[in-house]
Amino acid sequence: MFDSPAVQTGWKQARALRESEVRAFGVPDVDRWLQGGLRRDGLHEFYGAGGEDKGAAVAMALLLGGGQCTRETPLLWLRIADRRQRAAPYGPGLAAMGVDPDAIILTRLPDLPALLKAAADSVRHGAPGAVLLEIDGRAPQWDLTASRRLTLAAERTDTMVLVVRGDAQPGASAAHSRWQVASAASSPLPANAPGNPVFDMRLLRQRGGREGLHVQLEWDREQAVFRAPLSGGASALPAGGTADRRVSRAA
Repeated sequence: MFDSPAVQTGWKQARALRESEVRAFGVPDVDRWLQGGLRRDGLHEFYGAGGEDKGAAVAMALLLGGGQCTRETPLLWLRIADRRQRAAPYGPGLAAMGVDPDAIILTRLPDLPALLKAAADSVRHGAPGAVLLEIDGRAPQWDLTASRRLTLAAERTDTMVLVVRGDAQPGASAAHSRWQVASAASSPLPANAPGNPVFDMRLLRQRGGREGLHVQLEWDREQAVFRAPLSGGASALPAGGTADRRVSRAA
């Protein structure tokens, strides 16, 4: 399927892009389908496949966005303040995943309008290396207009925007790509040690490209790269505020 003329043409066009213009997964079949990878100046949505899969969607967004961030150009992580979410992300756990916790700034906002305003202001400024938004449940303010505003700002400042949706159904959006993410079973490592995390990914939308990609990706924590854990690789299926604070290793 990846040898079709259309796919090969898209792949040749993608090779002409500067490496900095896309965030490649490093898995050839996936990157060919995406014409090189995810746009670094684009907006990408990640929907948890089920209520228990939001964590997998957040992890995928962190791996894609955090890997290109530094302490000088951090990932800005925006979420709505929730009394049930008292703890900050666990710094050593992020480091074990290959994400520098000192390159993340976590900010809690009082409500969705405040979160969207903070995101728009941050992306327009262009200081963060990437901006991650958590938006849960029914969110009427997250509509085509709001996503278009962020998309245009991202394109102007070369800032990747990653939007994680939990307990939500896809709606109208200007996103460059939209994914459904779920956790998948991992293979144990030697001595029966816990295996690397595996993500079940479905591409629901790709602006200017094909949807319908379904792939399981393993995150190799030691090498900090994605791998296709299954021999079949990728396959095509029918589209079926509190104050800012830096996440420290001691968090």
